[in-house]
Amino acid sequence: MRRRAEWANRRKFDYDREMALKELQCTVNARQTGRIDRVVQALTGRSRGDVRGLFDQGLVRLNGEICPHAGALVAEGNVVNVRQDPRVHYRSKPRQRGAAGTNATSGPFRLVFEDRDLIVVDKAAAVLTVPTDRGETNTLLDALTRSLGRRGQRGRVTVVHRLDRGTSGLLVFGKNPLVGRELQAQFRVRKAEREYAALVAGRIERSAGTFDSRLGTSRSLQRYSVRDDRDGERAVTHYRVERQFADATLVRVTLETGRRNQIRVHFAEAGHPVLGDGRYGVEAARHPGWRYKRLALHATKLGFDHPHTHERLRFESPLPPEFASFIARQRRSD
Repeated sequence: MRRRAEWANRRKFDYDREMALKELQCTVNARQTGRIDRVVQALTGRSRGDVRGLFDQGLVRLNGEICPHAGALVAEGNVVNVRQDPRVHYRSKPRQRGAAGTNATSGPFRLVFEDRDLIVVDKAAAVLTVPTDRGETNTLLDALTRSLGRRGQRGRVTVVHRLDRGTSGLLVFGKNPLVGRELQAQFRVRKAEREYAALVAGRIERSAGTFDSRLGTSRSLQRYSVRDDRDGERAVTHYRVERQFADATLVRVTLETGRRNQIRVHFAEAGHPVLGDGRYGVEAARHPGWRYKRLALHATKLGFDHPHTHERLRFESPLPPEFASFIARQRRSD
């Protein structure tokens, strides 16, 4: 009876605590772009320590997804939600330092999700996903293997898909070959969801469109669209224009196929190369406002079915700081 009473009291406590939570919402305007914790602080009126506590306890959402990182960047039009009890002081968790890959602002990756079967990370730009023929040892794959090894999880993770060296954003890896193969199958049959944000040269006048071609490969490994339907691999890229600037466009891109360099090739051949691209449409890809040694390409969304639980998992990564800075400068000059 005592145990039953304790259980009932606990349920009542949880119910009362849930009912006390008040939800606040904000649609980010032009002046609020930047770090999300500043938006949350303005929205709640809390101290910086309390704001960190809200993030640590999963009470902040960005565009409907839990945002665990106070340093994440928000763009104009993003929606920020905070659930809080105004009477409660939310303590932040102790900060861990020195663990490779766990720092949200540095290192080759940021950990987004992990369980016993798979791991989702946000890759930094300028990091190779896997070694090339040169045998590099500072790749994302190596960093993940080292990070898991330090936590007693031996074995090499399985690559499911890749991002170009200069592209940042979301990637999933299997923690064992079986899970890796099951995830690869989802990508192969186009069951996985992938969305990218790209800043491309020039103004794209159409609000949305599709590139559909077959990609061949030259001896120098350069990719290009071929005319003969019997050659190459079919590549389909869908896009929608999110924002136009004087001489650049912010687009959201979804992939129907996942060919190497697909986005870069399609936009370059259309006369709108990705800013910072040193391989496709090089001259047009140079922009005085893009001051960074990376591609203006970021994998923002990733969705797939969990191989074991069959739950649909979806993840979202905010625009990198370079994007936010470029957009802010362009807005001031427009």
